[in-house]
Amino acid sequence: MKQATKSWQMTCAGTEDLKAITEAVAQSIEPGDIILLYGELGAGKTTLTQLLATALDVGEDQYVSSPSFSLLHEYRGKIPIFHMDLYRLRDEDDVEAAGLLEVFTQNGLCIVEWPDRLGSSVPPVRLDIEIMKDHATDRQLILTPHGASWTTRVSRMTCLTPVYKST
Repeated sequence: MKQATKSWQMTCAGTEDLKAITEAVAQSIEPGDIILLYGELGAGKTTLTQLLATALDVGEDQYVSSPSFSLLHEYRGKIPIFHMDLYRLRDEDDVEAAGLLEVFTQNGLCIVEWPDRLGSSVPPVRLDIEIMKDHATDRQLILTPHGASWTTRVSRMTCLTPVYKST
């Protein structure tokens, strides 16, 4: 039987709404946090990462872009940000062979695009953010915390609405 997991959602009618959620998430970030970003091509995963990096004081001199070809970019702000894009990898064996799993032990924020490639290597304590495109500029975001700390922090974000998802 599937179990219901408490998640939180927000409809973003444009960049300003997306900025509001990234600022709320940024205010709750702690060193060692992991955020997994789910969504189709063009859903806004890299845009969300750019806004999150700005909210964490990553300077304009560090252009935040998708690390599709290099697999990993690192940025310096309030805390280090490690941004992975696993799109070109097939599975957790490829991720491990690329040496990317060790990034999860760094004392910064790790953001992962295409985390389905992690397989059984998905960290147990993390924040999952699913981004779904509604229209040309509208996005639906669903945040699902894993672990007591993330559950507490997400539940305090007043811009979100609680929902239940089957897992």
